[in-house]
Amino acid sequence: MVYEHGITIQENATSVTPPIQTSSGVQVVIGTAPIHLALDPNAAVNKPILASTWDQAVKSLGYSENFKSYSLCESMFASFKLFQVSPVVFINVLDPSVHKTAVTDQSVSFTKGSGIIEAEGVLLSSVELINEDGTKTFVKNTDYTLAFNKNNKPEISVIPSGAIGVTESLKVSFDKVDPTKVTKDDIIGGYDAVTGKYSGAELIRQVFPMFSLIPGLLLAPGWSHFPEIGLILDAKGRKINGNFNCMNVLDIDSSIVKKYEDVAAWKANNSYTSEKSIALWPKVKVGNLILSYSAVMAASIAHIDASNEDVPFVSPSNKRLPISGTVLADGTEVYLEQTQANSLNGSGIVTAINWSGWRSWGNNTAAYPNTTDPKDRFIAIRRMFDWWGNTFIQAYFDRVDDPLNFRLIESVVDSENLRANGYQAKGQIAGASIEFSEELNSQSDILAGKITFIQKIAAFTPAEHIVNILEFDPTMLTNSIFGGE
Repeated sequence: MVYEHGITIQENATSVTPPIQTSSGVQVVIGTAPIHLALDPNAAVNKPILASTWDQAVKSLGYSENFKSYSLCESMFASFKLFQVSPVVFINVLDPSVHKTAVTDQSVSFTKGSGIIEAEGVLLSSVELINEDGTKTFVKNTDYTLAFNKNNKPEISVIPSGAIGVTESLKVSFDKVDPTKVTKDDIIGGYDAVTGKYSGAELIRQVFPMFSLIPGLLLAPGWSHFPEIGLILDAKGRKINGNFNCMNVLDIDSSIVKKYEDVAAWKANNSYTSEKSIALWPKVKVGNLILSYSAVMAASIAHIDASNEDVPFVSPSNKRLPISGTVLADGTEVYLEQTQANSLNGSGIVTAINWSGWRSWGNNTAAYPNTTDPKDRFIAIRRMFDWWGNTFIQAYFDRVDDPLNFRLIESVVDSENLRANGYQAKGQIAGASIEFSEELNSQSDILAGKITFIQKIAAFTPAEHIVNILEFDPTMLTNSIFGGE
């Protein structure tokens, strides 16, 4: 043992700050993941995966910065690295039993008993190692070990006691996942009546039964610029499980729309005009990484909610974005001045501007300007209405099937008004009230076990336009010169 005399310094690894938690802004993200890097690739196919930390997401789904191939990694990076917010529900549709390509007889060069398979997406379970003439197949964990190295490439290490000779020439055959074989239909998904299994976007309906979490935002970065998928996400966010509502976050195709003047026409022509949708243009970049704006915006909204007691009353507009620029799909940089960005806002499009740092810009849902109703026009108010309805269902679900008497009605009215007063006192709403009236509750409805309340909610509109009128005052000038009062 070394004799110690003097001063010794030790360093601990930097502690990872735990993500802040949200329940109103839970993201449900549909796309593709590098599941060949996951602990159990087959367990992450067409199944909602709940992740509350970066490590959970990486272990369950793998991680790669090849965002074009593995779109779920955009939201992993945005949520856990850029904004440190959780939880996130991921739905991976990349199926290694379907979306794969076979590679045979690829030569492997060994140095000091180690060789690298130079391919991306290798499924380790499919690897077969043979000698040069194909007469001998070697056994994993007897003749060699196999694992991904730090570059996510499979590394073969020869076991000295095994059957592989030191100078042996070897070949390898394997399957590799092929993200190019994933189609829009895989993202949309469906229900298989034979197997009783859901896939793709249909799995949104399983999020609440599995995790007791209500989806807050639906997105499919890398895919939502396809109108078929954008419209499906809009539909899936309505009456989830017959009860809940949420918004979706969509990208406008910046590989086609390369000028801001053309964005509004693309949006209208492709029916991105729903009050449930947030339409975004263009993409964003972080260093050399190009991300779909939807991944960053959804993570930003979740972070804003979590920072405001999980009440979604704050608009995501004019909030700082940890990005280094806005770009088209091909990487061409885009710099919008405020008047140009405002013109996009006027067409129901959210963008980003560089105003002493990058920030989101736009309060309107995709329904604007076709609607000017505040609850359907403004993102913050639309989300407040969805959230209020969702939380009402959760708060009073236990009262369903109780005796329909005055005590039940009174308890709902009193509890809800008390809840509203709390949010009003915190400045999260302007006010809310609930009533039970005879006009809305006929005798036939009551006999059928149905009661109806009416609740009025005043959520705050965003201070979108602040005007300061400047006027020259000659009296101040003369008083200054002549010393008048």
